[in-house]
Amino acid sequence: MSAKYGLVSYNSSRKHLSISIPSSTEVMSPHIKSVEELRVLGINLSSFSTPTQFLICVAGVFLFYLIYGYLQELIFSVEGFKPFGWYLTLVQFGFYSMFGLVELQLTQDKRRRIPGKTYMIIAFLTVGTMGLSNTSLGYLNYPTQVIFKCCKLIPVMIGGVFIQGKRYNLADVSAALCMSLGLIWFTLADSKVAPNFNVTGVLLISLALCADAAIGNVQEKAMKLHNGSNSEMVLYSYSIGFVYILTGLLCMGGLGPAVAFCSEHPVKTYGYAFLFSLTGYFGISFVLALIKLFGALVAVTVTTGRKAMTIVLSFMFFAKPFTFQYIWGGLLVVFGIFLNIYSKQKDKMKLPSIMDLKSWLLTGKKVRFLSQNV
Repeated sequence: MSAKYGLVSYNSSRKHLSISIPSSTEVMSPHIKSVEELRVLGINLSSFSTPTQFLICVAGVFLFYLIYGYLQELIFSVEGFKPFGWYLTLVQFGFYSMFGLVELQLTQDKRRRIPGKTYMIIAFLTVGTMGLSNTSLGYLNYPTQVIFKCCKLIPVMIGGVFIQGKRYNLADVSAALCMSLGLIWFTLADSKVAPNFNVTGVLLISLALCADAAIGNVQEKAMKLHNGSNSEMVLYSYSIGFVYILTGLLCMGGLGPAVAFCSEHPVKTYGYAFLFSLTGYFGISFVLALIKLFGALVAVTVTTGRKAMTIVLSFMFFAKPFTFQYIWGGLLVVFGIFLNIYSKQKDKMKLPSIMDLKSWLLTGKKVRFLSQNV
């Protein structure tokens, strides 16, 4: 038998064993090749170094989700649209399913690798995250919603401990606390200017926060265990979620009024919803890549930092008063991002110790003393 395919060949005359390793292009199936390749919107991230992969994913998350956040606030600024948050989520899930189907057809390996039961759980959590979050905007103003959503870093870490048995160091915990406190501080000023708390809205966004805390860990575990692709994850989770929401709207009688309202304002509803869904789909692709490459905590850290930029754009395009509390909150968020990066790269990044700082201070004093005596 040929050793070309990684089999052992025995030569009786020379009395030796020879083993050759096949090249990845000769015998590896499309399924195995997908382990080495990670494509996002046609970009093969596997051909880049780890820092470059991280920068590409972060740039994609920030670019598409900044537009996504602007469109989300713009849609709910349409007069009379606030009661139809669940219908917006239904339309969004429908677009995501179509986008995922198109992307999956463009890939070589179209097999579903993650079990259907897992997708049913992920779809349920996704419906809870996006549906409850969209609906809460009918009861809360945008900054108040962000105050709650920015706190999901800590539940994600708790979910990582219970779902995946992870352990986080002090730097990760400090990063989560700094970013959460920073964004709360960042948005607290605006919530004081126009407080619009509602018990229903608080309940909705709290439930969305719980679902959001669990979904990242479930997705990470499923994608790493079964090596599922991003397009597969989007297609099946959102198509199943579409069925969930459609069933709920039909049972509650909320489909008819929503369709009637959107038919009267097709451009401001379906037009915005298409762009809203397209940018959200692109953003999700980069978030899933972050989860697969760097884990749920890093992905949530990046998306939390993105929320700070979303609020800045909200101030730019939707008139809001400015106070220095935004600056202090933003600095806390930046410090939290630094702590998270440091915790992941602490072997390459060495922060100065107390003794190093003391030595530098003494050296500086000696230099100043000598310069004065010259």
